[in-house]
Amino acid sequence: MDYVNAFWVGGLICALSQILLDRTKLMPGRIMVLLVCTGSVLGFLNIYEPILKFAGAGASVPLLGFGNLLWKGVKKAIEQEGFIGIFMGGLKASAVGISAALVFSYLASLIFNPKMKK
Repeated sequence: MDYVNAFWVGGLICALSQILLDRTKLMPGRIMVLLVCTGSVLGFLNIYEPILKFAGAGASVPLLGFGNLLWKGVKKAIEQEGFIGIFMGGLKASAVGISAALVFSYLASLIFNPKMKK
C-alpha cells in the first residue's frame, strides 16, 4: 500500500503543477519556485510531515519535498548555531542531493554526447 500512496500523492502534486502550467501564464521556473516555497511553508506549519509519513517518496521527491528539506535544515541550524543558521542550514541539508545531481549529470554528459539546441 505504501507504493500506491506514494504513486497517487506524487501524481497529484505533478498533476496540480501541470494544471498551473496549462491554465496560467506562469513560466515553469516560477512554478518551481512556488513549489519549493510552498513546501517550506507547509513544513513550517507542521502540515508537510504527516503528508510525508503517509506518502513517503511520493511527497519527498517532488519540489515540495525539497522545500521541506530546506526548512528542516534551517530549523536545525538555527537551534544549533543561532542566527547564522538561517544562511547555512538549507545549504547543509541539501548539499548531498545537489552534489549528486551535478555529478550524475556530468557523467551522463560524458556518456551521451549532449548537443546544444539550434
